[in-house]
Amino acid sequence: MTGDTVDGVTRVLILGSTGSIGVQALDVVDAAPDMQCVGLACGTRVDEMRTQATVRGVMHTSAAAGGGSVPYDADLGRLMDEAGPDIILNALVGAAGLPPTLAAIQRGIPVALANKESLVAGGELVRAARDLSGTRLVPVDSEHSALFQLLEGVGRERVHRCILTASGGPFRGRAAADMEDVRPGDALAHPTWDMGAKITIDSATLMNKGLEVIEAHHLFDLAYEEIEVVVHPQSTIHAMVRLEDGSILPHMGPPDMRVPIGYALRWPAPPPRRAPMDLMGLTLSFEEPDEAAFPCLRLAREAGVAGGTAPAILNGANEEAVAAFLAGRIGFMDIPRAVAHALDVVDAGPADSLDAVMAADSAARKAVAGMGAVA
Repeated sequence: MTGDTVDGVTRVLILGSTGSIGVQALDVVDAAPDMQCVGLACGTRVDEMRTQATVRGVMHTSAAAGGGSVPYDADLGRLMDEAGPDIILNALVGAAGLPPTLAAIQRGIPVALANKESLVAGGELVRAARDLSGTRLVPVDSEHSALFQLLEGVGRERVHRCILTASGGPFRGRAAADMEDVRPGDALAHPTWDMGAKITIDSATLMNKGLEVIEAHHLFDLAYEEIEVVVHPQSTIHAMVRLEDGSILPHMGPPDMRVPIGYALRWPAPPPRRAPMDLMGLTLSFEEPDEAAFPCLRLAREAGVAGGTAPAILNGANEEAVAAFLAGRIGFMDIPRAVAHALDVVDAGPADSLDAVMAADSAARKAVAGMGAVA
């Protein structure tokens, strides 16, 4: 498969169709006369996915909980083969999104990637597969979509550094001691973005920004010292590039994920037209991230620099810790403690196979689950 369209209609397969990104992606496809959803996959919300499929006449579905038209294989390759998409939007949550990303790339199907863990846990594998197949991979994260567009428009030889922005989450300005008693409901109240539970908690700990640093490293072949993070509470500027002449070029847009989703599904064609952004009354402010209060950002950068399976350990531990926090088994500040513990006790090795990456992920989860506060 090469991603060529039929009769000018782009056939889209959405993995993670019942999550926040998946639902918004369906909005984008539904509004586009030249797009058609041909396949859906979800985790456990099977009834919701069935409704999505029925409304749109989608014949090919798969669910981790069972009940789809196609069995849920580990890599979802059978669903890809039967649905015959021109592009796959991978909006699955967590390291479970890595096998389907690799399966799509190996089949030569372009990927609109919202599953950042594919590049965090398995970035070296994904890069090697993409280099071998030449398959197109376009990011959906708002920050990486912004960088993608900036770097497309500016010669790389002019770029000195890339800057990712972070909203700072609901606890911006708090000290670590002031967040020990934070409850899940408090952490889920993101000030600017409407996202799923896991990514919202990651935003509150700044782990999300740390994962995005690793993602940017792999997407754009950037050295870690070339990637900066700044807190920008308004979430209006999604990324910036520093040029060699000292100037900065920003990418601005509303905090609406339908914008980068539409861009990724259509690229290299122009994105859908939208109402112009209103600049009147707009204020912009920037702050240094507080890594003492939010150590996940530092832990992620260190794991990225270490390379190999260290990012997979980081990611697996974080997924396990976030799940424990949402279930009320640990406190908010126990999340970075659990991640640091896993990085200390699980040995990192080469990330030279999917088995090696997933073994590191599993070991990290066991390390976190074995902690007294989490078990």
